[in-house]
Amino acid sequence: MSKKALSISAIVLVLFAAIFFLLPKPLAEPYTQTRLDALNRSGQPVLVAIHADWCSTCKTQEKILQELLPQAEFKRITMLRMDFDQQKEAVRAFGVQYQSTLIVFEDGREVGRSTADQSPVRIAQLLRLSL
Repeated sequence: MSKKALSISAIVLVLFAAIFFLLPKPLAEPYTQTRLDALNRSGQPVLVAIHADWCSTCKTQEKILQELLPQAEFKRITMLRMDFDQQKEAVRAFGVQYQSTLIVFEDGREVGRSTADQSPVRIAQLLRLSL
């Protein structure tokens, strides 16, 4: 390969890496029990959001969480999104009956939950329980 081709390849690689690391972290990761267990073992604060795409309350909660989670106070929290319709077994395992349920964990144990809450103040209070 020529020096020019190597230089171009290096520039492309550096630009790709810069874009990848500068992109904002996605709001939520998909829920898996394995991921929750790993986060809980590490002591990471966790929010499990039980969500349904058709649920207007869930959409409101997601907008609130989009504003709260990037704030310095809440940046450490990892959000896992559980699909109410597709992950029925996991939903039942958590004893959840309704979509729009938010559950927070601190040091591997559940420390709070709420259902259908659309208050930014109360959702922030719930998130603080995991810190």
